[in-house]
Amino acid sequence: MILQNSVCHGKYTIRSAHESDAESLSELRVKIDGETENMDREKGKAFIDIPGFKEIIKFDSESHRNLFLVAVIHNQIVGFSRCEGSVLKRFSHKIEFGVCVAKEYWGYGIGKTLLTESILWADTNGIKK
Repeated sequence: MILQNSVCHGKYTIRSAHESDAESLSELRVKIDGETENMDREKGKAFIDIPGFKEIIKFDSESHRNLFLVAVIHNQIVGFSRCEGSVLKRFSHKIEFGVCVAKEYWGYGIGKTLLTESILWADTNGIKK
């Protein structure tokens, strides 16, 4: 699923991830993992390289069960969220999701907006859990 329009929230924009974002996302994910113990990974664990992110973004953009959003400030990705659904009919009402924001941008409401946009997408796509 692709967010048709960017959603501007003052100083930042939320939009669908593009394959050209892969390098920034790979670097940002490692950085965020090292900034907090609130993530399920430690810095460098389960590393996703540029081709890996390109593959994820391509898959998500072609699937109506997935959503990959990025938060952008001054053309720099500072956070992202991803919702991943199941192809199994019995689990079509469920998704797994995560939200990540670089520590220097905590407190701007970016994570809350990523979550809100994900919930709106889920609601319009029959997701219950």
